[in-house]
Amino acid sequence: DMLREVVRLCPPEMWDDPASKNRFWRVAYHAVFYTHLYLHPQFEDFVAWPKHRAEAEALGMIQWPAPHPAPDMPPYTPEEVLEFADFCQEQAIHFLPKLDFDGPSGFHWWAFGKRELQIYNLRHLQQHIGELAERLGDQGVEVPWYGAR
Repeated sequence: DMLREVVRLCPPEMWDDPASKNRFWRVAYHAVFYTHLYLHPQFEDFVAWPKHRAEAEALGMIQWPAPHPAPDMPPYTPEEVLEFADFCQEQAIHFLPKLDFDGPSGFHWWAFGKRELQIYNLRHLQQHIGELAERLGDQGVEVPWYGAR
């Protein structure tokens, strides 16, 4: 809900502002992309959102297959990011009950287990929501807090 709110509240001029190191849309997309990725049992099972564009999730430098900056591309619209968030929530309902929380993370770049990965996943999402809420606050846009429902 907090992610949806920062996306809804983002003024059009902030959404794809070239003055931002990481554009608002890209941070929001990145947060949803990795939330979706880490819901999967393992990397090899990952199936991207049907509207995903290669490297749209990237912030800063991409390290593989060779270091290169995240490509400039047309932004996803706020409506598309919200659609992706809805898709991700549906995927969470599907995947979470089936995960082996005592097993390995399923992602070779994480040495911790699946339980820790899901805690990391939540913290990563929260970090970016906080970042976007702070950007909005700096522009005088107040973001309400949503608790558990």
